[in-house]
Amino acid sequence: MELYIVADNTLFKRQNKDYEKTKTRIMEIANYVDKFYRALNIRVPLIGLEVWTDRDQCIVTEEPNATLWSFLQWRQKLKSRKKHDNAQLLTGVIFKGTTIGMAPLEGMCSLENSGGINVDHSELSIGAAATMAHEIGHNFGMSHDHDGCCVEATAEQGGCVMAAATGHPFPRVFSRCSKRDLDSYFQKGGGMCLYDMPDMKDLVGGKKCGNGFVEEGEECDCGEPDECTNDCCNANNCTLKEDAQCAHGVCCEGCKLKQAGTMCRGPAGACDLPEYCTGASPYCPANVYLLDGSSCQYGVAYCYNGMCLTHEQQCLQLWGYGARPAHDACFADVNAAGNAFGNCGKDEHGNYMKCEKSDAKCGKIQCHSAAKKPKGTNAVSIDTTIETGGIKVKCRGTYVYSTQDGQGDLPDPGLVMTGTKCGEGKVCRDRRCQNASFTELETCIARCHGNGVCNSNKNCHCSRGWAPPFCEKPGLGGSVDSGPVQYDSQVGLVLGLLFAFLVLLPGVLLLFYCYRIKTSCFHKWLSQREKNKSNKLEASLEKGKNGHLNPAFHLKVVAPINKASSHKGLSHTSKEVLPLRPGPVPNGTQPVNVVRPLRPAPSPQKVKVVRPPLPTGKPPAAPSKSPQTPQRLSPPKKPLPLNPTRSPLLVSELQPRPSPFPPQRPLPLSPARGASPTASPVRTPISKPSTGLLVMMPPATGPKPVGKVSAIPPLRALRPVPGAKPNTASPPPRK
Repeated sequence: MELYIVADNTLFKRQNKDYEKTKTRIMEIANYVDKFYRALNIRVPLIGLEVWTDRDQCIVTEEPNATLWSFLQWRQKLKSRKKHDNAQLLTGVIFKGTTIGMAPLEGMCSLENSGGINVDHSELSIGAAATMAHEIGHNFGMSHDHDGCCVEATAEQGGCVMAAATGHPFPRVFSRCSKRDLDSYFQKGGGMCLYDMPDMKDLVGGKKCGNGFVEEGEECDCGEPDECTNDCCNANNCTLKEDAQCAHGVCCEGCKLKQAGTMCRGPAGACDLPEYCTGASPYCPANVYLLDGSSCQYGVAYCYNGMCLTHEQQCLQLWGYGARPAHDACFADVNAAGNAFGNCGKDEHGNYMKCEKSDAKCGKIQCHSAAKKPKGTNAVSIDTTIETGGIKVKCRGTYVYSTQDGQGDLPDPGLVMTGTKCGEGKVCRDRRCQNASFTELETCIARCHGNGVCNSNKNCHCSRGWAPPFCEKPGLGGSVDSGPVQYDSQVGLVLGLLFAFLVLLPGVLLLFYCYRIKTSCFHKWLSQREKNKSNKLEASLEKGKNGHLNPAFHLKVVAPINKASSHKGLSHTSKEVLPLRPGPVPNGTQPVNVVRPLRPAPSPQKVKVVRPPLPTGKPPAAPSKSPQTPQRLSPPKKPLPLNPTRSPLLVSELQPRPSPFPPQRPLPLSPARGASPTASPVRTPISKPSTGLLVMMPPATGPKPVGKVSAIPPLRALRPVPGAKPNTASPPPRK
């Protein structure tokens, strides 16, 4: 914060009209103020000093309020000839009561309100410095500390700077409540003028290594050697250490300059604009914000000194959550009284002024709120009920009373703040609703071709996609004042992550959901795909069966045998079907019909025991006593080969039998009974053409079976074989 201090004629006389002595006194006070604010990460260089040696340049009386407004008006003229952020008057006049200072709340950087008045009330320069730091704190938005705020210092240590009253020992630290108020002030866009680097050529007192300010001829300055904590700077001679590019500034990191285009100051509030590192300086470019008069808060307010001020915002600040401005009739009726509860401020003599109807919304703020009282220790509610349009309306004003403890150092905080919109094209200034001159804004906006806004330097700040200075060509946005804009290198990563989370992850979850739900289209598609594969496989096998392409199958004739011929160790419950010696097929015999070919015979090394199917639990059907009429098989659709590689196997009629029990041991590989495994099959002579079924059996090449084997369920009754004993076994009873 660039500070300008003025000593009035009374103080000059008190210093025996010694200019150098007066100047030294001011410099001592300024050094203390700078030291107080270092704890808040704010530096306060004294860039201007003025002593009124002949006469005062503004009205300085015992009335603090009149003196304050007179000095602030004089300060507006000073602003045009000397750049500074804040001006403070140091006077030798003693004000009425116990007031030793006064300053507008949240007036920092404002053309009309960035300043204060202070009484040099102590022989020690730290006394006046504590008062000046207190009034500057009000400009920063800090209110008086209430009970429980100051835990940083005890009363014996001087207490805190923003205490309502001060005395010896004088305070040196700020309370946690003051720090909270300062953060809130910056977050809503206050203090826009504080971010530019001061011109060190104007620094009062001359250059000095160790004062903490980088002056001409210095590469860095981290203070005195015993207080320097900067790893990039040599405190003894204010030079950079080896391989260091910089030592100070937000665009300096690890003693190196940050890349050009890195954002160094983001927008604070609706009326602020961002700034970017240039890559050539360790300092962020000077702060710029929207030009005064720019619309904000959806057209409800105008930007003023980088802040968007509204009546609603002030009601929330005074009353808390849920507060809102009262009806316009409340402003007009209450502020026309011209008393402590409704007015448009005080005149130069300290008398309350009535508000004209056109200025009513620049007087005392009127709100609606359900709170019991306004926020603040000494704030009380002034409730008024008026009738408008046949409806009674409750108006709630705020009054902050003064005590003998020195509470009167603040102008009435219940007054509408300067810069607040009071009508279309009008804002509150000097407690009047005045026309806001937007000529400069309109001229600047016309140069931006509709692709940007105007900043406080009256230059175009282009939207993303347009290049400065006039936003008429494609570019990255920004302005000539904000530094080069560069797309963040993390944009690609962020976009990739967004794509993964918004597209890929939901897609995977959807597929997983469809897979788990059997009725889903995805599951049906998988089932249909497996079914198509199965159909293709069956078609391939069917082609092999019709064309006899598999030579591993052999046809054998199966004939019934009696129990006596069964293999030792085997148990049967009915007639068995065993393979016989194969023989040549006589000419003229009906061709065999293969009903169901068997699988190819496995090699002896890969023989696996296969269990027969379990019984169904139902008794077999009783054989019919009536003779069955043999039916002739239909001729084959295509002629069989002349020399088939499979021997015919004749199956005689089988008689039904009861269902067998499940086997207790593995089935034999080749259950041959009394015949050599290599015996040739013999065709069973019959008197009539064969109507038996033909099956294919693998050759009996396996080892001798061990264990019991249940009989294979018969398909049809067997015909008697000539020379065989008739079977006298009766069929099982029906269940």
